[in-house]
Amino acid sequence: MPAVLDAFWRAAAYCLHPRVILFSLLPVFLSGGLALLLGYLFWASAIETLGSWLEASASITMVWSWLEAVGLPRLKAVLPHAILLLLLTPAVVLLSLAAVSFLMTPALVRLVAGRRFPELQMLHGAPWWKAVVWTLGSVLLALLAMVLSLPLWIVPPLVLILPPLIWGWLTYRVMAYDALALHASADERRAVLAQYRRTLLGMGVVVGLMGAGPSLIWSTGLMTIAMAPLLLPVSMWLYIMVFSFASLWFIHFSLFALQELRRRAAPVPAPLVPPDEAPASPPATLLPDTALNLDPPPDT
Repeated sequence: MPAVLDAFWRAAAYCLHPRVILFSLLPVFLSGGLALLLGYLFWASAIETLGSWLEASASITMVWSWLEAVGLPRLKAVLPHAILLLLLTPAVVLLSLAAVSFLMTPALVRLVAGRRFPELQMLHGAPWWKAVVWTLGSVLLALLAMVLSLPLWIVPPLVLILPPLIWGWLTYRVMAYDALALHASADERRAVLAQYRRTLLGMGVVVGLMGAGPSLIWSTGLMTIAMAPLLLPVSMWLYIMVFSFASLWFIHFSLFALQELRRRAAPVPAPLVPPDEAPASPPATLLPDTALNLDPPPDT
């Protein structure tokens, strides 16, 4: 726990470092610009298609009638926007996580290692293509877990537990792997992940709970839903800031854990004995004269 808290505060302090702020601009511009472009090109058509589908659904028609009866006819126009945002939120989170993993984490690892762990040797146990495969495989597993667990989300306690747990597992898998990719060998990486699995998963769950913060911008009123194409890049920027902090948190803790692993595995050198304390050599054993065979050779 002290190492986790130490890494937490170090990550928070590093978020104010000018180089970290500079590193975050690239994924912010790319992801935010992509979200803004997609919203401009496809938002209106997606809302229209979703609204037409809802109008054609018999079960939804009963919902429209009920909303009009209780005096909430405006929700009919807002519901397609809310459904589309609900579907896009996981995509925004995954895109932000991938942007931080691919564009920021390698530079952040070098920054932290150069300032805090300059003597930690790089063994390059995971080439870049393995990191890409690992990240994509983890994302697919997380999406599968979300789809399979959707029926359980209607249970009030589980809806507060399952999403942070799934996002936490994904964050721990991606961030811990990226943090150790440059410095640890394959065996060292597996050893660290196995030894600190619960700790890393707990850190990931905390990040998953922090990731719920950017979603609060959609709960301030109906006007925010109408301004979704503009607020979507803002939401993505907030997610990138959360994952940037998470990346630094995992880097500090993982490199410290790797350093401790190597320290424990290093052989203990034998203590040096001063010359005046060295044990005296045993006295020479005198052999009997018969053993020395000192008699002259017989005459031939």
